[in-house]
Amino acid sequence: MDLPHISDSLSIVHPICIERGRNAEVWDEQGKHYVDFVGGIGVLNLGHGHPAVTEAVKAQVDTLMHSAFNALPHRGYLAVARALDAFVPVSYPLSCMLTNSGAEATENALKIARAATGRQGVIAFDDGFHGRTLAALNLNGKVKPYKNRLGALPGPVHHLPFPSRDSDVDADTAMAALARLFEVEIPADEVACIIVEPVQGEGGFRLLCADFAARLRALCEARGIVLIFDEIQSGFGRTGRRFAFSHLGVEPDLLLMGKSMAAGLPLAAVAGKAELMDAPPKGGLGGTYSGNAVACAAALAVMNVMREEYLADWSERQEAAVLAAYRDWRSSGRYPMLGEITGVGAMRGIVFEDTPQASGAGHLAALLAAAREEGLLLMPSGRRRNVLRLLPPLTAEFEVLNEGLARLERALKRLMPQPNSC
Repeated sequence: MDLPHISDSLSIVHPICIERGRNAEVWDEQGKHYVDFVGGIGVLNLGHGHPAVTEAVKAQVDTLMHSAFNALPHRGYLAVARALDAFVPVSYPLSCMLTNSGAEATENALKIARAATGRQGVIAFDDGFHGRTLAALNLNGKVKPYKNRLGALPGPVHHLPFPSRDSDVDADTAMAALARLFEVEIPADEVACIIVEPVQGEGGFRLLCADFAARLRALCEARGIVLIFDEIQSGFGRTGRRFAFSHLGVEPDLLLMGKSMAAGLPLAAVAGKAELMDAPPKGGLGGTYSGNAVACAAALAVMNVMREEYLADWSERQEAAVLAAYRDWRSSGRYPMLGEITGVGAMRGIVFEDTPQASGAGHLAALLAAAREEGLLLMPSGRRRNVLRLLPPLTAEFEVLNEGLARLERALKRLMPQPNSC
């Protein structure tokens, strides 16, 4: 695919150019039809062009396109803040600031935690992903390709193993690593915050261990450390609940949101306890485009559509279809590269294992190309890029979802050696 005037440092997963989309389907410039299991990398939980969102956006464009909130406030920003207070399932009144992207929300959360605690240290997790801006990069639990050739990054940042039923790390192992960190590398009273994804996105759709989450919550309270949950990818219904931390039974002090928050328009947020959000000095938070009026209109429509009962129904239907297909493929023995399935609800990954024919990453790379030829768009994840992440819109029609899974199986068949014909 020819990409004139585009930096070679951008890595393109699929060398096609899409022209239009409708819910879980897209068409490229040549008119070829695809089922979209990428979903804007978790942005399109409500699909391409959800009617409620497009109507809200069109109406807002005719009224007010933009106002920089920290110069001239507008009602859209205020309405989103009020809606988030009702939408986010925490026991305390929510205070927030809106941002343009998840990475920007991450950067501001670090500022807030530092200002609130007077400390600088940060603890993050192996295989985590929190953005591509400079401070966010150092939080990422993976060197390639994000940290290569960049030298020293803002810190201090320390990493722990991520405990999950989807990995070989349990709660005791992670807690022991944390105790060692406090004894060997940084004292607890110099740690401003601990940041973790309740379900890792780039890390392979792995659910955080609930026992560890409870112990981490207690430790943060005892040591005066801010607990930050990054739900930029797992939030807004992806796991069948509004936010994935509901699966863990604990609340964060600060919550990062983005991606599906505005159904395709750039909007994200950092929100949490008012005493933390108010810690930076006046003017310490803000941004020219943060909380754009049109994006705010989209976010209000998203939260109105994402009622609890709808999220549960959408997730259960999608989870059942994916699990049924996966179990059939795995039990048949036809595809020896298929490993475990990860995640929760409709946020699912499939691990691709090494075989004598190829590495897991090699199998998955071949699958992405074969699936594209079959008219299905897929996305890799994991430290070794060997975990297939499935992100079809939650609103995908049943027949489209099943067609996508059928195309996935056809692509899997194409990876297998074909018998010689006589």
